[in-house]
Amino acid sequence: MANTVNELYQQGLTDYLMEPIVLVDHNQKPVGVVQDGDVVVFCCRRGEREIQLTRAFVDPDFTEFPRTDLNNLNFVILTLYHEMFLKMPVSVAFPPASELKDTIGEVISRNGLKQLRIAESEKFAHITFFLNGNNNRIFPGEDHISVPSVRGIPFDQVPELRSDKVAADVTNCIHMDKYAFIAVNFPNGDMIGHLDNREAKIKCAESVDKQVGKVLDAAAAGNYVTIITADHGNLETDFKPDGTPNLSHTKNPVPFILVDPDPKLQKGVSLKKGGGLSDVAPTILQLLDISKPELMTGQSLLQNYSGSPGKRKVLLIILDGWGIGKSDETNNIFMANTPVLDRLNTKCPFTQLKASGKHVGLLDWKEGNSEAGHQTIGAGRIITQDDARIDLAIEDGSFFENPVILEAVATVKKRNSSLHLITLLSKQSSHGSLSYPIALLRLAKEKQLRNVFIHTIFDGRSTKIRSAPDFLNILETEMNSLGIGKIVSGIGRAMALDRDGDYQKTQKAYNTLVFGQGRHIKYTGKIAKAG
Repeated sequence: MANTVNELYQQGLTDYLMEPIVLVDHNQKPVGVVQDGDVVVFCCRRGEREIQLTRAFVDPDFTEFPRTDLNNLNFVILTLYHEMFLKMPVSVAFPPASELKDTIGEVISRNGLKQLRIAESEKFAHITFFLNGNNNRIFPGEDHISVPSVRGIPFDQVPELRSDKVAADVTNCIHMDKYAFIAVNFPNGDMIGHLDNREAKIKCAESVDKQVGKVLDAAAAGNYVTIITADHGNLETDFKPDGTPNLSHTKNPVPFILVDPDPKLQKGVSLKKGGGLSDVAPTILQLLDISKPELMTGQSLLQNYSGSPGKRKVLLIILDGWGIGKSDETNNIFMANTPVLDRLNTKCPFTQLKASGKHVGLLDWKEGNSEAGHQTIGAGRIITQDDARIDLAIEDGSFFENPVILEAVATVKKRNSSLHLITLLSKQSSHGSLSYPIALLRLAKEKQLRNVFIHTIFDGRSTKIRSAPDFLNILETEMNSLGIGKIVSGIGRAMALDRDGDYQKTQKAYNTLVFGQGRHIKYTGKIAKAG
């Protein structure tokens, strides 16, 4: 399959948008399609990108496109992608340790105040589900606005995305004067930061700066205190240390800027240094004159603040993927014309926040990500992320004793059926890692399973450009060493992990997995050759 992918690269195709590739035998029959009685393990974590494909397999009320009868299929997800799956025939290998209480949204609601969340549909889960502690519950007094993201156009052709519409909606809601707290996400820094197009990255930074300026004018007129921060870094680093383009998240700190419309109240205010994203919620609560709950271990960043208790309204602007980088040509934000944010950085209280590794509940060497960033902002404390839980389970061996995973393997053996592993080709994505299918291959070998098929998702966001063949070769090497497993399909992340409700993309992934639809490549027993 790696050879075929390299050929498709020469035709201009990319990992992210790769059309389906399917392994077939000498009779052109697809190899390793998902059948009734089989077991599927979706080797991804997180939530928003995995929901649509999971629904296609397990939701009895699914109507988005035709499906085949797989009533005896066992479907396993690594983490709980959405509460809806608790009522569906799906097993969760690593369910939440406990429900996350006293998030910023819950505390504000409990105090009888109204709040609003606004984001583009591509990032809507971040400002709602993740900010509310990986919970889809909508608290009393909490309103949502989802701005439809652009479709059918490569993002780098429209680097401004829908930032103008997001800003307009925020401005209108500020004028309504009914919300004590408004949280808005501008996604450009992350969505464009993952692309290899420097001109688009610079333009997206300039667009965000312009729209933030409009929102700040409305916030000042509406007497809102504005906090500007980010969930993780990305856009600020254009090149990796080895000189290759940076398309992934970073470990850089993120900004925290306080903009008070009352110059007298802002004068003399300073912000604590050395803080992290867990300190954002306590800061917001202090501005709202609401006591911080005991579960929030973060601390307010405000020093020498003498605001008017009970009369403050707060606007939280999250610039997705907007880290603090070097002040040179390697920094897309630095190279952009951003007069609004440049002025705020020097005229307003400013500090840097830690947004990666242990500071957001990840392993210390990990870059930050949107899930961990938004969850930490909303929770006001550091929560151990699913990412770290699974990695640690593999390291200490408890992964191989997980009852859900053991039951899945036992079912395959009992039925003499097949085990299917759907995996993202990445080592550092917040959605998955090759270590998961490799661990499952080792367990399958130990339990003497016969048929294990791997269905790959080409990343193109957290990985280097054209990296899929390297990851495919890593998997092949592991399988050859273990003597088990076969890679039978591949498809781009844009299709398999769509999160914007485009079920035509999801249908492509489903049809690849179940019907073997896609570009055929022949299996010879040793290597896959283009058909």
